Amino acid sequence: MSCSKIFSGELPELTYDILKYFKNDFSTLHSCILVNRLWCRLAIPLLWENPFSKPTGNYKFIEICLDNLNGDLKTELNEYRIEDNLFPSNTLFNYPSFIRYLNTHTIFYSIYKWSEIAKKTLKPEKRNLYEVKNFQKLIQILFFKLIIDNEANLHTLKIELISSTWNSHFNNLLELILQNPNFIIHNVKNLTFYTRIHNDSTSDNTYMIAKNLILQLINLHQNLKNISLSFDINFLSYKSLLLTKDYNCSNTLNTITLCHVNFKDIINLDKIFDQLKVLESVHLIYCYSLNNSFIQQIINLNRPFKLKSLIIDSRSQIDDSSFQLLLRKCGGYLENFGSKFGVQSEILHESIIKYCKNIKSFYLSEFKDQIIYLLLDLIENMKQSLNYLTIIVSNCENYIECSSIILQNLGQVLPFKLEYLDLVLHIKMSDFEVFLKNSQDTFIKKLLINNFNDLKGQDILSYIKEYIMKKKRAKYLAFMYSYESTSDDEDIENYKELASMKDEVEEFKLYGIKLLSYYGSLISFYEFTRD
Repeated sequence: MSCSKIFSGELPELTYDILKYFKNDFSTLHSCILVNRLWCRLAIPLLWENPFSKPTGNYKFIEICLDNLNGDLKTELNEYRIEDNLFPSNTLFNYPSFIRYLNTHTIFYSIYKWSEIAKKTLKPEKRNLYEVKNFQKLIQILFFKLIIDNEANLHTLKIELISSTWNSHFNNLLELILQNPNFIIHNVKNLTFYTRIHNDSTSDNTYMIAKNLILQLINLHQNLKNISLSFDINFLSYKSLLLTKDYNCSNTLNTITLCHVNFKDIINLDKIFDQLKVLESVHLIYCYSLNNSFIQQIINLNRPFKLKSLIIDSRSQIDDSSFQLLLRKCGGYLENFGSKFGVQSEILHESIIKYCKNIKSFYLSEFKDQIIYLLLDLIENMKQSLNYLTIIVSNCENYIECSSIILQNLGQVLPFKLEYLDLVLHIKMSDFEVFLKNSQDTFIKKLLINNFNDLKGQDILSYIKEYIMKKKRAKYLAFMYSYESTSDDEDIENYKELASMKDEVEEFKLYGIKLLSYYGSLISFYEFTRD
């Protein structure tokens, strides 16, 4: 009875709650549109929350959006004499108003790809490189004007400044946003800034202008809940952003993510964090110049420092005693932990076990074979909370021996269920069979395997089918294997993916397992910090 009411439209709220579970499943949502008018009205906003999220060869949605331009904005395109059939007619919804997530980089890239097709509809004299670039810039600005004019209720705005041909109009975009303060003040809850510019005089000028505009943007925002700063070492100043006197988010900001931020000569951490009254989550990912002085400032804070993510590499200069004090203060909050050089001492090993009881994701790379057993012991001690695990030995010393030790012992220490397991190993068949047998009680929702063995007599696909496919031990599987190229041509790929083999895709589908591309399935630690 309830099911029939849902299909007939008598329970729209319940129907919408059900459809929300498919918000990232575009094919299912497209099918829902065809059920009836109610389902169409409920599914369309979910499809258009983030239309740029999945790169495809079809950029028709840009044309659909631009069809919503008002008369004044459309006249700005007249100079390019776009053919009348470029834009669709009689669109059923105000699609731009549904957009909730925007990333400037993906938008600019999509517009760049779309313009390569659309330029065929321009007048011949407008098809040269200079005019096409101006056309791209115009579309970028018009698109954001469209979003602003339609009062899209953005949840997340990610502003990425990257050296490329398709985002050269970046500063004009920032100025446009600043000219419409209500757009940024009232709508955006999560704001992310990321910069990566080549170090030259032109870039320096672009950077300085962008820095000033971004500072204005942050100072303008009053309801910000989540901010992510990801800057190259020579660019925007982390300290100036959070020590700005007019900063307006002290009573709203609850999450800070700092990725590849330089902490050199950072002082006055107490001033930074004392003014953030409701801060609940801090994420430090591959930050530069992490040293004992910086750690001591964290330890000396009067209020709790809720460090949820800590991913460090070999450039960090933290001794064991400082690390131990850090974990004593913050370890109870830590959920995402990773290291590019492993946990190289028993003191740190014991401290992680003692203080870090809530680690959900664990990343290990570039470690030495003599510490593998310490790492395996850590994984076993994390069983109750661990959901995501990545192990990479491609850059390790004695990577062949490391891979063997891991495969022979990892299966015994895995939890009964994992959301995500990514193994980048030099895999021998005998070792892999041992791993599969020892882990046969573990279900892995998304399993990624990158075997960089040259495959001479070491094809492990038969074992994957026997122990994973037939026993339905995964929901999603990505398997890639590398091999030595026999050609001098660097453009020739020296790897193959299971997902590219049609017959294999169909065979795995019969067992309810979807094959994915390896690189398209990777989950970075930056993603773990997102809401």
